[in-house]
Amino acid sequence: MRRTARLMTGTALAVAAAGLAAAPVYGADTGSLEVFPSAVVPGTEVTVNTAACGSDGTANGDAGAVGGGTFTLAASAHEQEAIGQFRVPPSAQPGTYEIVARCSHGRRVTGDLMVTLTSTREQIQPRGHVNTGVGGALGPDPVQTAAGVAALAVAAAGGTWLLHRRARGDGI
Repeated sequence: MRRTARLMTGTALAVAAAGLAAAPVYGADTGSLEVFPSAVVPGTEVTVNTAACGSDGTANGDAGAVGGGTFTLAASAHEQEAIGQFRVPPSAQPGTYEIVARCSHGRRVTGDLMVTLTSTREQIQPRGHVNTGVGGALGPDPVQTAAGVAALAVAAAGGTWLLHRRARGDGI
């Protein structure tokens, strides 16, 4: 009896797990609004697209949360998507904002836009001298360089003398 119950429970769990794994395939989420780039600095132009409106669909977008106003998404030949653009105003404050579009047949889709003060795409090149220590033999202070060379010479001579005494058997 227990064995049969375990077998049936295991089978039921396997079927339920397979059903949950297959659910996104059959009910693919076409209700999202893709925002590119998803993280911007104020003053950047943003492109949004969605497949939720169908091949001939258009949509009205609203970027009012970030101060971008309204914009239109037009049907595109690219993968049957509606595409539109808006500009993030230079006065936009850092944060995450919801961008909304409503398809002509009434479906509402949303996407997130993150506004930051620094661009993640820009690389800042270092300028000037990098303070990482005394430096090499051609460092800015020749006195320190000479002192270092002298200390190394004394250490090498002392080590050689000690090894020579030990080899002769004089003891240390």
